Amino acid sequence: MRANVERKHRLLFAVVAILYWFAIYIYVPILPTYVTYLGGTLKMVGLVVGSYGLVQMLIRIPLGIWSDRIGKRKVFVIVGVLLALGSSLLMALFPSVLAVLIGRSLAGVAAAAWVSFTVLFSSYFTSEEAQRATGLAVFYSIVGQLIATSMGGYVAEMYGWKAPFVLGAVVGLVGLLLSFGIKETQWVDGKPLDVSELMAVGRERDLLIVAGLAILTQFMTFATAFGFTPIHAEAIGATQGELGLLTFYSTLPVALAALLSSGDLVTRLGERQVVTWGFILGGLAAAVVPFTTTLQQLYITQALGGLGRGVVFPVLMGLSIKTVPEEKRATAMGFFQAIYALGMFGGPVLVGIIGDISGLTGGFLATGFVGVVGGWLALRLLPGNLQLDGIPADLKG
Repeated sequence: MRANVERKHRLLFAVVAILYWFAIYIYVPILPTYVTYLGGTLKMVGLVVGSYGLVQMLIRIPLGIWSDRIGKRKVFVIVGVLLALGSSLLMALFPSVLAVLIGRSLAGVAAAAWVSFTVLFSSYFTSEEAQRATGLAVFYSIVGQLIATSMGGYVAEMYGWKAPFVLGAVVGLVGLLLSFGIKETQWVDGKPLDVSELMAVGRERDLLIVAGLAILTQFMTFATAFGFTPIHAEAIGATQGELGLLTFYSTLPVALAALLSSGDLVTRLGERQVVTWGFILGGLAAAVVPFTTTLQQLYITQALGGLGRGVVFPVLMGLSIKTVPEEKRATAMGFFQAIYALGMFGGPVLVGIIGDISGLTGGFLATGFVGVVGGWLALRLLPGNLQLDGIPADLKG
């Protein structure tokens, strides 16, 4: 009976997570071109895309500490889905660059709740299954993004610019109603944890290493697939519907890679090898984007880049909490996600500045360089003191 209950709550979590990410990403394929349609410059495109990461960078650490202090996750999940709904609704009602900037920033606040999502879902598994849990959580998030981004462009093409934002609000409402049924888990006796003890988690060398590498992963993702690749696609003739297909080809390999990372792939190959080669593949795929002249060529670069980034990120996320006690995991995940959000902000902003100065070719080449550097750093740093081969005995219970 207990196994059935666990399956039921895991399934409900999966559905809510998919709807939550759908509401946040349904309009992403058209967002850069929508900003330029409203009169924004490439710098403004970078600011709108980057604001999503900037807000998360500021919020995720205090949110993780707060969640660990009170020993609750579910309330943050509910608020996160509510904010996803609200951000889509705001952009649907007010078609202006300022409203889009505020709305996407609000979506960043909503996405900050992913700290609680991932830690809550991990609590449904044993400590030894941390990598599997985070791999599945990332898979659900990518499925939501995949469905959303594959539809967003076509919805806009058929029903107008506002339609994806309206659809995001509707789906967010459904997710909000379902989120009240998610199961909360308890692991402490109700005594609040000391803030100084929780803050010490953020000084752990191993956590800082994997979070630093994650910055580079997010830099590549938000500078290309969720940033300026759609603008290059439009320049070579892509329609709004084809922009959605472009994001689909980028996101599907990420979902497949995340699913693979929840299985035995990482165990067989090793975290260092997976992360190193994933970085290199993602970087090379980004570097060749400005030299593509057809959508078919661009689709291939997006698929390869998505595969590279997709195998890296779940591994890094799993390592961020792999050896952390349950009662401190939201704090560790908060630090990890706040630090990698620097790449979500810095990537599109820097590439936008480079694009305004020298054209997007320089921005894509810089992104490719970031990927190669990430592979080199992974090769140098991951073997260090990271406990890649297992969990310390004192955490196995």
